[in-house]
Amino acid sequence: METVSFTKMSDGTKADYDLLQREEEKFAAGVADRILDHLKLLDGAAGGYRISRLGHSLQSATRAEDDGADVDWIVTALLHDIGDMLAPFNHDSMAATILAPYVREECTWTLKHHGLFQLKYYGEHVGENPDGRDKFKDHPNYDACVRFCELWDQTSFDPAYPTRDLDHFVPMVREVFARTPWDPAVTG
Repeated sequence: METVSFTKMSDGTKADYDLLQREEEKFAAGVADRILDHLKLLDGAAGGYRISRLGHSLQSATRAEDDGADVDWIVTALLHDIGDMLAPFNHDSMAATILAPYVREECTWTLKHHGLFQLKYYGEHVGENPDGRDKFKDHPNYDACVRFCELWDQTSFDPAYPTRDLDHFVPMVREVFARTPWDPAVTG
């Protein structure tokens, strides 16, 4: 395998950085596969719920699709808890960071804040403020986050709900992650 000539970035040459750019392009082309592989890790984690975290993610995406949501929202719903395994205390921010280069800001903002917004349903039971989301009432994406949580997230723990499998959503994930990152026509 070809490697760079340097041990400090400041010593790199144009040829070194051309090589790294080619390698980075190859690596970036596999992001959808890595996302899907990581999502599958959620299948073994139920954490006391009646369905696995993957089941919850699939059910959220199924509900979004059933409601006529576009591909950005469906993939957002599918990946909204992808950070659970590595970042249980800020999974929402992790998911938002992963999707930010590929979906519109409305989806990213919703991802980043859905953990706080979800407290509306259970905050009083765990010593948290169920109305903490109210500090964002004037934000343009507030209503989108309320809808996301109400319709697709907090309702998606039902083992009897007819939920599509991951294979159904693979083309949508590939479509989103095949986009040019940070395309202003998508991300704003």
